[in-house]
Amino acid sequence: MLLRFARLFSIPLAALVYSGLPAPYAAAQSTGENAHIAIENPADLSKEEALRIYKSLQRRMARGYDAAKLDLLMNYQSWPLFNDAPYISATHGQRFVNSYANRMAHNYGTLQEGEKLPVGSVLAKDSVTVTDEGNIHPGAMFVMEKLREGASPDTADWRYIMVLPDGSLFGDTTGFRASAVAYCHECHEAVADRDYTFFVPEDYIVGN
Repeated sequence: MLLRFARLFSIPLAALVYSGLPAPYAAAQSTGENAHIAIENPADLSKEEALRIYKSLQRRMARGYDAAKLDLLMNYQSWPLFNDAPYISATHGQRFVNSYANRMAHNYGTLQEGEKLPVGSVLAKDSVTVTDEGNIHPGAMFVMEKLREGASPDTADWRYIMVLPDGSLFGDTTGFRASAVAYCHECHEAVADRDYTFFVPEDYIVGN
């Protein structure tokens, strides 16, 4: 299967839609401006396969996101990584994601109920689309930034940003197309007791 995947690494970014997947392989979970495209047929990969695919695309993905010119994401791949292999995230469109956090978010991995992350914490999930037909593409980058108290009451002082694989900004709750990413906080309200942050699945936590 890996050899079949390898032959597809050269698919150009220009062929991608905002989700990182051509339309025939995706379905909208909702309609309108906030439509969140999900993969209908994600591949079933071992940790080793997922890691190999991610490493093959890692530099290309970093270059693409860097085109967004967001200082808060600078060198994000050097940040602490909390998963030992990319894992499928149903809340991010059935893509394989990685959970990075900057050093300000020092307690992200140990956060207990009722605790908060410090102002300036940034969480970043880059993503890869892999279908069971062997289609492979860089996906969107999903970002959360903890703002000062009272800066954004509607989102519990979290800023949500979505960056497309080519560096285009899909939405930012503090500015450009804010309504397009409003659903992010609606989803994260399910983990309000963990300062609105999801964590890595238990069997993917580094060190487990």
